[in-house]
Amino acid sequence: MELGLLVAGAFFAGLVDAVVGGGGLIQIPLLFGVYPLGSPASIFGTNKLSSVFGTFSAAIRYTRLVDIPWAAALPASVAAFICSYLGAMSVSAIPAELLKPFVVVLLVGVATYTFMHKGFGRRDRRVAIGRGHMFGALGLGGLIGFYDGFFGPGTGSLLIFLFIRFFGMDFLRASATAKIVNVMTNVAAIGYFGQSGDVYWSVGIAMAAFNIAGALAGAQLALRFGTGFVRRLFLLVVSVLILRLSWDLIR
Repeated sequence: MELGLLVAGAFFAGLVDAVVGGGGLIQIPLLFGVYPLGSPASIFGTNKLSSVFGTFSAAIRYTRLVDIPWAAALPASVAAFICSYLGAMSVSAIPAELLKPFVVVLLVGVATYTFMHKGFGRRDRRVAIGRGHMFGALGLGGLIGFYDGFFGPGTGSLLIFLFIRFFGMDFLRASATAKIVNVMTNVAAIGYFGQSGDVYWSVGIAMAAFNIAGALAGAQLALRFGTGFVRRLFLLVVSVLILRLSWDLIR
């Protein structure tokens, strides 16, 4: 019964995450519900194990049909990999509750900006990636990578927003690029949690199979329905993230 709930959640998480990120919003509460006495490191490690396969599958699907700006994606991925590992190392040292108020405010700003600017992310401006953009990608990847290794919820959504805001992408191309970076953050976090013994391997692998199926379905939906669909789902997921994190703060 519990495993059935986890794999069903993994499928839905993979679907949503492949489009706009936010899969951790589904998987992490489910894992905490099934393993109430589990350590945060074990929950986060198992979530990463499940997610990385789905994210990688979605990334492969996108790269075949979407023009990825590798000049931005690669520096961001390298910085994200390094900083995600450092973030995972910090899980047991820093209470995640310290981040939640900041993340809520950040997500409110993201949702408000996206809603108020109706044309935001609807058209790809095809910005030429120069040296300044590459340094910006390093900083962006490092910051988001640390956050993803340490805490995680909303990583994909934040990456999408930042790629649109600073690199002029549309929602579909930003989502595809975010998957490349997200793969690296997940791999780095698993590397730390795995060697520390903080992963429920059998459960994580079972969830991974369904996460892959969900991710492929989500990528197909995004490719079929395009930027408008991704934008609407983005706003929905960010709104749910805000409500979820706010509830955690006041209960």
